[in-house]
Amino acid sequence: MPRHTFKLNGKRVHVNVPNDVHLLWVLRDVLGVNGPKYGCGLDVCKACTSHINGKAFNPCCVPVSKISADDEITTIEGLPDTVGKDLHPMQEAWLEMDVAQCGYCQPGQIMAAVAKVKEAKAAGREITDADLDDIRNICRCGTYHRIREAIQAGAKAM
Repeated sequence: MPRHTFKLNGKRVHVNVPNDVHLLWVLRDVLGVNGPKYGCGLDVCKACTSHINGKAFNPCCVPVSKISADDEITTIEGLPDTVGKDLHPMQEAWLEMDVAQCGYCQPGQIMAAVAKVKEAKAAGREITDADLDDIRNICRCGTYHRIREAIQAGAKAM
């Protein structure tokens, strides 16, 4: 069985799985990382949104063979470590704005928001309404208004 190596939440991991297993299942079923959720498996709902090398991506659609030993995967579990705190500022904003209803999509929402804010800041600007519109994670509870408010608050603290 092929051996795959990459960094997950700051630690080097090794897994022995077939090349065609999607990374979401490696994270959840092999490595026990349950933050990224399975929603569609088609890169549509984005409940599994995580970061690869600091950029948002959806591991439900990426075979583990596409992940290199140099790649760094960050899930919601590792997000606080990126700022050296118990919670990332975006997670704090989520709590302050009381965003979550059922909570299923929230890890993916937060990971997408953090990546979008970093992208805006790297471009030397603040997050805009157009940026918020570009975040396409699906929330079945419809808490989009609170999600937008939390992203704006979290962006200020990042």
